Amino acid sequence: MAEASRWHRGGTPKPKLQYRKEVEIRTTLQELALYFIFLINLCILTFGMVNPHMYYLNKVMSSLFLDTSVPGDERTNFKSIRSITDFWKFMEGPLLEGLYWDSWYTNKTLYDLKNSSRIYYENILLGVPRVRQLKVRNNTCKVYSSFQSLMKECYDKYTSKSEDMDEFGLKQETEWKYAAPTSSSPWHWGFVGVYQNGGFIFTLSKSKSETKNKFVDLKLNSWITRGTRVIFIDFSLYNANVNLFCIIRLAAEFPATGGIITSWQFYSVKLLRYVSYYDYIIASCEITFCIFLIVFTTQEAQKIREFKSAYFKSVWNWLELLLLVLCFVTVTFNIYCNVQIFLLLGDLLKNTEKYSDFYFLAYWHTYYNNVIAITIFFAWIKIFKFISFNKTMSQLSSTLSRCLKDIVGFAIMFFIIFFAYAQLGFLVFGSQVDDFSTFQNAIFAQFRIVLGDFNFAGIQQANRILGPIYFITFIFFVFFVLLNMFLAIINDTYSEVKADYSIGRRPDFELGKMIKKSYNNVLEKLRLKKPEQDEDISMKGDLAEQARREGFDENEIQSAERMKKWKERLEEKYYSTEIQDDYQPVTQQEFRDGTTTKYKMILLECLTK
Repeated sequence: MAEASRWHRGGTPKPKLQYRKEVEIRTTLQELALYFIFLINLCILTFGMVNPHMYYLNKVMSSLFLDTSVPGDERTNFKSIRSITDFWKFMEGPLLEGLYWDSWYTNKTLYDLKNSSRIYYENILLGVPRVRQLKVRNNTCKVYSSFQSLMKECYDKYTSKSEDMDEFGLKQETEWKYAAPTSSSPWHWGFVGVYQNGGFIFTLSKSKSETKNKFVDLKLNSWITRGTRVIFIDFSLYNANVNLFCIIRLAAEFPATGGIITSWQFYSVKLLRYVSYYDYIIASCEITFCIFLIVFTTQEAQKIREFKSAYFKSVWNWLELLLLVLCFVTVTFNIYCNVQIFLLLGDLLKNTEKYSDFYFLAYWHTYYNNVIAITIFFAWIKIFKFISFNKTMSQLSSTLSRCLKDIVGFAIMFFIIFFAYAQLGFLVFGSQVDDFSTFQNAIFAQFRIVLGDFNFAGIQQANRILGPIYFITFIFFVFFVLLNMFLAIINDTYSEVKADYSIGRRPDFELGKMIKKSYNNVLEKLRLKKPEQDEDISMKGDLAEQARREGFDENEIQSAERMKKWKERLEEKYYSTEIQDDYQPVTQQEFRDGTTTKYKMILLECLTK
């Protein structure tokens, strides 16, 4: 009887349902506003860490040490070094001239600050540069028996197990003796190997002439041997004008194949964090960030306690947890970097006659920048959680979610073909074409081919038969067939979603309506706009009059109005948040009344607008 009476009364009262919707929307608006404040704070924090002078400092230093040519040979610079002779020319020429700036361009004495060099007159050389070499032992590989009469020595590629730690050469100075690696310094990932710390080390002098004599002495006594696998040149600079440290590492790798492969790293970092007033604003943003992190963590903990396992069924909740984890990692990195800077910076600056190892600080500071960059990326992605405030964005979200299974199936087929072509290209062209020299390079090269960036001449020269066949078939199957299938999946799904939205099958919870309604209420209270209800009544009356003028009779107009009510009943049933007992079934008579003609549907759309 209770159920029948509730059905007779019309089910759940509409004002109550509308009130619950408004409360839910208001709560979402509050969450959105709070999250926007958090996002703005995070943007200020991240942009405050980046200084545009970082790029210019790296650029001017790379131009000085990488692009400066050897005197008398303009084709040889650090980038073009290919032999040991070229390496010593660089050490005695561009490196020596770039590190020691003793006088102004008018040959006047420049500065006398503890005999420190000032590169480009503005960048103080901290301590002295360091040159470090890693070697491998002889007989770390095996010579084939037929060639043992021609070659008895064999030096394998660098590994920690094959590293040579024995004294060699003159054996009197430190550069001929092995120095054990320190546990704090990170390893270096080069082109042909991963290198640990330690090795055969010598530091340069404060005097330019002494350093030049040292280079000559090492060259004459063959400090670089057949077992040499890498040489690092490390030094650090500080520019007080922009409060930036520039940590530079030049690496020359000596692969087992012979020759030299050069690489470089320029890290411009801000190790002295709080100097200007703007820095203290950034510090306040860091404190605000921690407060937001505590609030969001508490909210998510309450949701997990309330919903338990059901909490983990939502993708947005997983994104929320990922964002919280990244935020905690960011805070941890920040604390660790600041503590290390506080402990090490003073000791590194005390003795200017020794090498100041700022590479460790720059390495972890760079990782901190990377983590916070990933964090703000996912922070922006989270905005899609509030996507329902706009029809177009809601259609996009519905399209992606609806075609997800089709895309996964397509991706499996796509990558089977893609990796098959990548392995074919690597095996056929890998020994001759740089883009296919490794399997990873082959994969990236194929993505570049899809985007129109390719080296067909190199492929054709590597193999005149398989090269064109590979290129033409790859373009046909991947570009013309598979990519168009992908676009067809997206296009068809979007058409279906758009058709559903056009007939009214759209989410009832739209944040944009609430925002628009609140905006109109403010205008009405300020008497800048007439009440919305009066406008709606006049609009409906005008539409009814227009329908009569176009030839619709009263029965058709009343039938369209009944269908509007029937539609509201359907929405109330399928989108209501009440319990199941409050749902109202649509009667057969109501359904028959709702089956109108095409013209009545057009009239209904006009009335519902």
